[in-house]
Amino acid sequence: MTFVDGKAVITGAGQSAVGRKLGRGGLDLAIDAALEAIAHAGLDPADIDGVASYPGPVPAEDGFVGATTHDVRDALGLRTTWVISGSETPGQAGTLMDAAAAIATGRATHVLCFRSVFESTAQAAGRAQALTRVAPRASGHAEFRMPFGAASPANWIALYAQRYMHEFGLTREQLGQIPLNGRRNAARNPKAIYTAPMTLEDYLSARLISYPFGLYDCDVPCDGATAVILSRRDAVAASGHPPIVIEAAGSGLYERHSWDQRADLTTMAAHDAAHHMWQQTNLVPSDVDFAQLYDGFSYLCAQWIEALGFCKHGEVGPFLEDSAYYAPDGTLPINTHGGQLSAGRLHGYGFLHEACVQLWGEAGERQIRKDVEIAAVGIGGGPEAGCLLLRREA
Repeated sequence: MTFVDGKAVITGAGQSAVGRKLGRGGLDLAIDAALEAIAHAGLDPADIDGVASYPGPVPAEDGFVGATTHDVRDALGLRTTWVISGSETPGQAGTLMDAAAAIATGRATHVLCFRSVFESTAQAAGRAQALTRVAPRASGHAEFRMPFGAASPANWIALYAQRYMHEFGLTREQLGQIPLNGRRNAARNPKAIYTAPMTLEDYLSARLISYPFGLYDCDVPCDGATAVILSRRDAVAASGHPPIVIEAAGSGLYERHSWDQRADLTTMAAHDAAHHMWQQTNLVPSDVDFAQLYDGFSYLCAQWIEALGFCKHGEVGPFLEDSAYYAPDGTLPINTHGGQLSAGRLHGYGFLHEACVQLWGEAGERQIRKDVEIAAVGIGGGPEAGCLLLRREA
């Protein structure tokens, strides 16, 4: 049994230029990604009748919301029967889950799902806004953090990392293998932001941001957009590549939607989503050919490795020491494009795009193997997360 009985499949993917300070707006980038994805699926814009995006028109720092659902559908002149956006969803992967459900229930035939950001250009222009400017008075969870100067997820997630270190002995040297792996892989990605070689000494000597996170534990703001097309199975167009099936999707959230109130502070929302995903399939972690795992901060990737069952709870440190295991030619390649730590903060969708092009054998110099069939994608990891198990059809 596949997600929504396999009625919705991924048929195309596209990505705009990616870079630092491109000087382009988020809508401009989103249109580039959308048109590429539509053409890649063998479709025309007139075929698209659904649009989904994350997070929608929410208050945020400049550049975080590159374009909204309606921005894109209006710019492309689409006649839609279904649209959605929002942030109260299982991470950025929630847009795909909702789109697949819409297709399965007959509300749309071809859905454009996208994420667009231009944070680097916005910050360079001096328009970056602190949380206190977005909201004049702290509210929600910020009420408990802003008075202490903890304005960034770097502060909040660092506390989770410290707890895991205390309980299980994870070291900075072990954690540093995640950004080192990303940097090595980014060297083969022509769109990656940072490709220069990095050593463990470079990682450890970089300035601290919020212990145990140093500069290279934090993802890189950039400009770029990514889009994928989901289609009804019986309406798939001739494209030259097979559809990708969503074998299973994890949207579980078993505890409070909170950055710091989990019963076990050595776990995060990734564990709930992954548990939910594996309940929907007969496949097991050892069936996965490669994984694209969210690394907005290095520790989030470590959480996904454990949550998805690639190692036992508490054993991610020893897992990370064996970097050959998750290298491109290893048993379980991870973040083959460089992840957000080196390839740029495309805020989740970059991992989805990489999973698709690898499954289609279209990753160019960074293609891992031609026979890959199963990919795990974990996106998010703060108070909510979503994960997908993708399968390339023969």
